Amino acid sequence: MSTTAQPNNYPKLHNAAWPGIVGKGDPGAEPAIDFDTILDLTAKAKVNGVGFDGINLNLSAPHFDIDSTDDDIKRLADKVAARGLVIGSVGAPIWAPTGGGSAMGSDEERGRFLTQVRKGCAIARKLTDLGIRPDGIVRIDSAGGVTEWKEDRNGNTAKIVATFGEAARIAAGFGERLAAEGEICWGGMQSWKYMLQILEGVGDPAHLGFEADMAHTLLYLLGYNAPKSHRIVSKDFHWEPARFHSAMKKLTKALRPWTIDFHVAQNDATVKGSGSHDKTGRHCLPTDVNGKLNIGRDAAYWLRDGKGVVTKKIRHICWDGCMFSNETLLKQQTWNDILAAMIQVRENHGWAE
Repeated sequence: MSTTAQPNNYPKLHNAAWPGIVGKGDPGAEPAIDFDTILDLTAKAKVNGVGFDGINLNLSAPHFDIDSTDDDIKRLADKVAARGLVIGSVGAPIWAPTGGGSAMGSDEERGRFLTQVRKGCAIARKLTDLGIRPDGIVRIDSAGGVTEWKEDRNGNTAKIVATFGEAARIAAGFGERLAAEGEICWGGMQSWKYMLQILEGVGDPAHLGFEADMAHTLLYLLGYNAPKSHRIVSKDFHWEPARFHSAMKKLTKALRPWTIDFHVAQNDATVKGSGSHDKTGRHCLPTDVNGKLNIGRDAAYWLRDGKGVVTKKIRHICWDGCMFSNETLLKQQTWNDILAAMIQVRENHGWAE
């Protein structure tokens, strides 16, 4: 039967649970939103009868305990399945407040980082074996700040490469893949050139790739936290379509070959931080009039190759909207609007199986 008349059913559409905890729960910040509430909001979202297919989550408290037992992991799987969802990509809690350590820190800190990667990969594999996780990666970053990294740029980058390389070997032992999220708040990963330096330095694309977030990578164009030579657009750039297109083509030509995980998002080209989370790309709602991205159109830069052909490399895409207010996150309409944007991406750049 021809698939041309069929609606696209890939990539699958996943929500993210971590907006309920990132930048939350710290002194002066809003309280975290529990995992069950995020799951319910995700499961209830519907647009013309279409819902989310799954959810991605950080393997960190208060949503999940990285030291959970097999029974705990089974309960997690059952909880997600009961809502008609699956689990996709997961984040290893490699940051110091969650028991990890900086990838460019001391031997002891780097050891904690790798321990958390090992635990995260083990849980990811168990979720796959339970049948609740059909695909996905284990997310990491350098777990260190830009200011710290600048104290010894070459030495710290070398440490990150070595740590990520060992992490990739750990992932390979579990049959997993790691994706490093390009985000301007992470030391050694705050520009597209620095990100490439790390990916190429590790040189293991089968086990370490790139996670592209539409909001965060937009700031790579503007050169936040990076040398002038890393800025792709000039300072007189005012979002002219032709200049934006040229800049995005340059960025994605470099990073798309490494990209194995993709976050749909919106950004107004400003930065924001909350709680313990350092300033990074300001996520906006897909309906925000100040958003610089045409989500349905601009996802093509990542989901299609240089000739405009859908790559089919990424089996599910995920919405990322960290650091929205709890008032916004607890509105069902928020998730319906997000789902509508996700559906548009799939209609424009997906495929049918």
